[in-house]
Amino acid sequence: MPLLQSSQVAARIPAVDLERAVAFYRDKLGLEPAERRPGGARYLCGSGEFALFQSAGRASGTHTQLAFEVDDLDETVRELRARGVVFEDYDLPGLKTAGGIAEIAGNYPSKGRADRGAWFRDSEGNVIGIGQPVR
Repeated sequence: MPLLQSSQVAARIPAVDLERAVAFYRDKLGLEPAERRPGGARYLCGSGEFALFQSAGRASGTHTQLAFEVDDLDETVRELRARGVVFEDYDLPGLKTAGGIAEIAGNYPSKGRADRGAWFRDSEGNVIGIGQPVR
């Protein structure tokens, strides 16, 4: 087995203002850190994890940096909007949102036949995605 094949994978999300980011993830997404350390906050979600880290660099804001997979995208978008999350609108070749949600043709065979997605920016400008496989 390749060296990294059995390793756990975790995302790292930069935050210019860590406390502002922690407040966003708490107040807007309903997430509390599982652990804190100087310069960082670690979150556990399902079988995955991510960490916010204090960074002097800024997010590019040009691509998805973290994505959550949910069972009901419409309900998740509704709940997050009620908390003040603003969803991005896209009108690109192959990707167009309607009401903040895109219907995406194709998916990995083990995940389904298509995907639905929505994106928003966190307090630091990171693009966060939410997806729902279509079986």
